[in-house]
Amino acid sequence: MPGAPGGSSDGPTIPSPDPGSDADQETRVSTPVDDLVARSNALGADPTTTNYAGGNTSAKGVDVDPATGREVELLWVKGSGGDLGTLTPEGLAVLRLDRLRALVDVYPGVDREDEMVAAFDYCLHGRGGAAPSIDTAMHGLVEAAHVDHLHPDSGIALATAADGEALVREVFGDRVAWVPWRRPGFQLGLDIAEVARANPRAIGCVLGGHGITAWGRTSEECRERSLEIVRTAERFLAEREAASGAHPFGEELEGHGPLPEAERRERAAALAPVLRGLASTDAPQVGHYDDSPAVLDFLARSEHPRLAALGTSCPDHFLRTKVRPMVVDLPATAPLEEVLERLPALHEAYRADYTAYYERHADAASPAMRGADPAVVLVPGVGMFTYGADAQTARVAGEFYRNAIGVMRGAEAVSTYAPIDEVEKFRIEYWALEEAKLARRPRPKPLATRVALVTGAASGIGKAVATRLAAEGACVVVADLDLAKAQEAAAGIAGAKGADVAVGVAVDVSDPEAVAAAVRDAVLAFGGLDLVVNNAGLSISKPLLETTEKDWDLQHDVMAKGSFLVSQAAARVLVPQGMGGDVVYISSKNSVFAGPNNIAYSAVKADQAHQVRLLAAELGEHGVKVNGVNPDGVVRGSGIFAGGWGAQRAKTYGIPEEDLGAFYAQRTLLKREVLPEHVADAVFVLTGGELSRTTGLHVPVDSGVAAAFLR
Repeated sequence: MPGAPGGSSDGPTIPSPDPGSDADQETRVSTPVDDLVARSNALGADPTTTNYAGGNTSAKGVDVDPATGREVELLWVKGSGGDLGTLTPEGLAVLRLDRLRALVDVYPGVDREDEMVAAFDYCLHGRGGAAPSIDTAMHGLVEAAHVDHLHPDSGIALATAADGEALVREVFGDRVAWVPWRRPGFQLGLDIAEVARANPRAIGCVLGGHGITAWGRTSEECRERSLEIVRTAERFLAEREAASGAHPFGEELEGHGPLPEAERRERAAALAPVLRGLASTDAPQVGHYDDSPAVLDFLARSEHPRLAALGTSCPDHFLRTKVRPMVVDLPATAPLEEVLERLPALHEAYRADYTAYYERHADAASPAMRGADPAVVLVPGVGMFTYGADAQTARVAGEFYRNAIGVMRGAEAVSTYAPIDEVEKFRIEYWALEEAKLARRPRPKPLATRVALVTGAASGIGKAVATRLAAEGACVVVADLDLAKAQEAAAGIAGAKGADVAVGVAVDVSDPEAVAAAVRDAVLAFGGLDLVVNNAGLSISKPLLETTEKDWDLQHDVMAKGSFLVSQAAARVLVPQGMGGDVVYISSKNSVFAGPNNIAYSAVKADQAHQVRLLAAELGEHGVKVNGVNPDGVVRGSGIFAGGWGAQRAKTYGIPEEDLGAFYAQRTLLKREVLPEHVADAVFVLTGGELSRTTGLHVPVDSGVAAAFLR
């Protein structure tokens, strides 16, 4: 349809050789939208060119207006909140170029430029596709057919250098212009358009404190010019740094170098729960850990306290990282206990500093303070911890601060790092338009920000539980004896969102070191732990006289000892984290029902059931709820039943194994078969927030077995 994000269906054609056909066969050329999406994806896939959801791209072209049947000039531009690397046609805003450019005549001036964002809605073509971003004017007012606005480290390094304008002139001559800092908006679009008109030889410009913009007649020319600016700046910075012979971040500080990897990750796992608890003072957060070489090198050197205090500069950076990070002011060689003791005071000082920053600049029209906790915490020798409302936001905050480190390094290599003024940062961080964007976010799911560890989660009940928890917003750690199966299950649960939703880890729950490692992996993956499901199990169905000591020990090692070890390791995170939590035991109807030929399994399930009561009593003072689920007859999808348990139980009852599920259903009050998903439902009910005052409870999921009623 004309006006849809994909552009006209009646694009021009040009002669082009086609492999496997005659060279003179006409081949349809790509539309402006095709070229724009391809260019955007290529630029967005390169972290040296721009970062996640950073920058925007556009193309101008002609389509048919269905209301008049006549051609109309259009602008396709990346919509608000989109990401270049994953951009699709549906992520483009589509505007009539004549109406957009006519806004110049009604522009009320820089003091009221925010009103122009609402005016973009009157320029949309048809339904307009995605919501136009604040940078739409930049793309529409520049005359060139194709425009890129990017946030490359090298470009921002020049943009934030104290003598950035002179450096840009030195590096590019008249090929790239300088635009002084201005907050993104309609006036910045006018400024860039005027610079482009006044500098006909220019291929683009560097925006002070911000990034770069390039333009071209074709999509390919625009992309080439963007990359020319980025790569030329990169070479200049690298050559200047090499020529100086000095590290831009100064000399190494004694005791601040990276700890050996194993020791580093061990310390990170010990610090993470405490840091996450502090960072969640105002609102629960998910965490991300980064010990990349660039981060560790920055924290090892003498200038890192000064530079960190200056904060980031590019608007896309500090909107994710806050105005500045919290920095641990102890060396990597300091004892762990000393660092842990220091954290509360550092956090209190950070909150006071951030509150003072807000109060210095807020006025009656400013949005309320969104929270005073840090989004970035830097620990010398260990790395960087970042926080957000979900795992992706936390991870991206880390990526942006890593970009900021690159920016600071480049600026310090050729000049002095001089980010935009604090008042300008506040104007963007607490911008009414930014507040409106935040208000449009979907309502969080019930388990948003919660980190769940599920044992025995590669199949059956465990996999169903992990799937349900992820669907309700949790970050899920799929733990299983078989690492490959755990990772496969995690990949299936997460889908395209990958490790931001689920990760797979190996665990033998009967091995305390393996359990400690699995919990450590969970903490390093998502910053902490909130919800543990003890599901790992097996069963050997034998009468008393045939049950061996080995049978007995195996089942007790996996389920009784295993549940104890997992709960203990989890408590070592939950208690210092200070955010409460949930522990759920997948027990069994057999924990209260005495059936035949099942001595070892039923005894160990009774052990698990009483662990629930004991831990509910012990962990309640820390806000940790402990509850159990008692399933029965879960045949379909069950790893235990498929592993021989089903055949044993069918033999006991004298029925074919394939009829076992129906047999179990017919002996219940409801006459309905129990599936793994029904057990997952019960776990969600216990942990989803509606039963916030319930602990020590066992929920039957057995379709009604009167003999197993709890008394």
